[in-house]
Amino acid sequence: MSANTKADALADQGVTQSERSQLDNNQDDRSRVAGGNAIPAIIQRELSSLFYSPIAYVVGFVFLLLTGYFFVTETLVMGGEASLRTLFERMAGVLVFALPMLTMRSVADEFATNTIETLLTAPVKDIHVILGKFTGTLLFYIILLATTLLHLFLMERYADPISSVIVVGYLGMVLLGALFVSIGIFASCCTRHQLLAAIIAIFTLAVFTFVADYGAEYAAQAWQRQVCAYLNILGHFSDFSKGIIDTRSLIFFLTGTGFFLFLAVKVLESRRWR
Repeated sequence: MSANTKADALADQGVTQSERSQLDNNQDDRSRVAGGNAIPAIIQRELSSLFYSPIAYVVGFVFLLLTGYFFVTETLVMGGEASLRTLFERMAGVLVFALPMLTMRSVADEFATNTIETLLTAPVKDIHVILGKFTGTLLFYIILLATTLLHLFLMERYADPISSVIVVGYLGMVLLGALFVSIGIFASCCTRHQLLAAIIAIFTLAVFTFVADYGAEYAAQAWQRQVCAYLNILGHFSDFSKGIIDTRSLIFFLTGTGFFLFLAVKVLESRRWR
């Protein structure tokens, strides 16, 4: 039905053009309110599912076990530097495998259990679904990261670390986690199989971390080393672990996170019509 036909039909029913515009505006307002309310609801749902997930507790236990081991063997060493830089760098490597295990079920499980149908037929946009799941997982990661503050308290008891360097280091850990979570959410949108989503995310992160880090130093051509250095997530994170806020690295993490969230939205939109 064309716009003119709709207008004629409404006029026949005694609805004026101004009243019709008001009805359209009210409908748009309801859609915006529904979308705004949906994001907190999705965040709460995602957090609840993570706190009730055995995988999340296994990942958290292994993460804390490894970080505790690295702290005792490499950081809390007599005569060593009073810095968490080494610990931050070790945690970044562990997160390459840990965070994909947290994000693998985020969207893939919705497709596997067909609950995505209910979610997508509600007055919620795809971007609201992605942002809700991303924020929920990121909050869980931040809570997990906060438990490592125990290492800082122990270090302050035996040494005198520079507080500004520690704050910048944890800021880098949050930015790193946001980028890793966005990549994991994107991978989870690509398949209905959780294990495959984890493999895709781990492979992608390994390319942008370990492979790029190796290529930035040992690639044959100079342009190859430059490309690898720019794409090297660990290289950008190393500035934060040293207590340095580099604008280029900050932009890299923010734009990278936004880019993969954009890809996740587009993949979800394409799967809606399958």
